[in-house]
Amino acid sequence: MAKKQVVSATINGNATEFLCEPRQTLLEALRDNLDLTGTKEGCSNGNCGACTVLLDGHPVVSCLVLAMEAEGAEVTTIEGIAPSEGLDPIQQAFLENAALQCGICTPGFIVATKALLDTNPSPTENEVRFALANNLCRCTGYDKIVRAVLDAAERRKASV
Repeated sequence: MAKKQVVSATINGNATEFLCEPRQTLLEALRDNLDLTGTKEGCSNGNCGACTVLLDGHPVVSCLVLAMEAEGAEVTTIEGIAPSEGLDPIQQAFLENAALQCGICTPGFIVATKALLDTNPSPTENEVRFALANNLCRCTGYDKIVRAVLDAAERRKASV
């Protein structure tokens, strides 16, 4: 068995060090080593998007990224989206637009939405659908999710 490696990263704004095995995924390290269980394991093969996190601001499926690849990087999980009190406008929009049901896919959708709105604060419906195409939902259907993202964009603009 290979020796565990120390990984230094900024996770949700906090400088963090953790031990991981060379074959361990970022998803496993977040959930098992760091107790950040908001990121969900859906498929373990990169097809569902439930485990989406931001790696240096870019959405990635953490089940396909090795934990060691986070060395020196900034990682944002669902736990890092909300401010210290209350909900982020994205989370509030998902809640108020009933864009969640079982909750497995919701963290991935919210993180992917943050990535979209950080780069495109006024997306069209087609741009939203394209940006979220790597995230699957088996419960809600996508119309409520798309409406929530468009609502979140408006909420973000209003809060500036």
